[in-house]
Amino acid sequence: MKIGIDTFCCDHGRSGTGTYLYYLVSALGEVGGNEYVLFGSGIDRYTYSAESAMPFVEVKVLDSIKAEIFWHKFLSKKFYKAQNFDAVLYPAASKVLPTKFPVPGVAVINDTLSTPGAKSAVPKNAIPSGLARAQKIIVPTNFLRDELISLGFDGEKILVVRHGIDHSRFYQHPTEEREIVDIKPFAIKPPYILYPSRISGPGKKHIELIKAFDIFKERTSAPHRLVLAGQEDAFAEEVRKAAYGSKYASDIFLTGFFPLEGLVRLYGGADACVFPSVQEGVGIPLIEAMASGVPVACSSKGALPETAGGNAMLFESDDTEEMAQAIEKVCTKGEERDALIRKALKWSEEFTWQKCARETEEILQSL
Repeated sequence: MKIGIDTFCCDHGRSGTGTYLYYLVSALGEVGGNEYVLFGSGIDRYTYSAESAMPFVEVKVLDSIKAEIFWHKFLSKKFYKAQNFDAVLYPAASKVLPTKFPVPGVAVINDTLSTPGAKSAVPKNAIPSGLARAQKIIVPTNFLRDELISLGFDGEKILVVRHGIDHSRFYQHPTEEREIVDIKPFAIKPPYILYPSRISGPGKKHIELIKAFDIFKERTSAPHRLVLAGQEDAFAEEVRKAAYGSKYASDIFLTGFFPLEGLVRLYGGADACVFPSVQEGVGIPLIEAMASGVPVACSSKGALPETAGGNAMLFESDDTEEMAQAIEKVCTKGEERDALIRKALKWSEEFTWQKCARETEEILQSL
C-alpha cells in the first residue's frame, strides 16, 4: 500500500504532536511493510524525515491554520489522486481533516476536546469537521476513546495505540552526574522540580503550580528550584506575572521551548517531575520522566492517571495545598520515593515507538 502521512499542523516538530510524528515516522521506516510518503509545508521537508529518509512531497500552502483547513477541504482530493495514495494518516486530526475522504483516512487524536470538570459541553467547533467520516480513529489512551464515544462517535472504529518514548535518550542517569545543568543560556543547579509542558492556557495549571511551590518552599525550606520548560503562547505573560510575584521568584525559571537534546538533560538532572495539567489526552512527558528515574506527581484529571499507571503521586490541581504535599513526597528521599522510582522505571518499558508503529501499520493495512 502507498500511504500518505499528513504533516500539516504538527507545529514544525515543536509540540507533542510534532514529537509523535517524528518518532512514528522513524519507527515506520523500520517496520517497512508499506510505502510511506510525507506531505505538507516545504518548511517541514527535513523536520520528520531526516532519520528515516522517507520521501517528502511539498504542498504549496500558506503556513497558516486557515489556509491549511481550506486546502484539506477543497484541494486535497486532487493531490491525493495525483499521488495515487491508497490511504492517508492524519497525525494532527484535532486541527485539520478533509470534510470528505476521497481515499481511506485514519485520524489520530492526541488531544482532549474538552477540559475535564468544565460545566459546558464540548462546543461543536472543537470537533474536527469530517472526523465522523474517517475510516478509523487512533487515540493513545482509553480516556480519549471514552470521550469520543461520549460525543457520539462510533466506538468500533476508535482504536487505542499507546505512544512510545525514545529509550536511547530517556534513561536513568547516575546520581553523581546530576550536577549543574548547563544548557545555554541557562545554568540550572539541582535540586530542581521540572514541569515540561507548553504554556498555552489556564488548563495547564502553571499558576497553581507556582502557588503550590511557594507553599512547599515555605513549609520545608528546601533548596529546590522550579523549572517550567515549554514553548510559550500568549498566556505565558500571566504565568510570568505569577512567577515574578512569588516570594521565591529567584528560584523559578521559565526556559521557553527546549530542543530535544536539552530536554533530555533537563530530565536527567531533575529531582522530580510535577505535571498539574488537567487537559491532557495522553501526557507522555510522565513516561519520559519515569524512564529517566525521576519520580512523578501529576493531576488526577484527564488521561494522566491512566498514563501514569498507578506509578505517580496524584493530586487535585486546584488544591494547591494538596499539590504542595505531593511535591514534598516526591522530593523527600526515602523508601517511598525509591519504590515509586523502581515501579515507574518498569512501567516505562511498556512504551516503545516500535510497538506503536507496528500497531499503527496493522490499522492502516486493515483498510
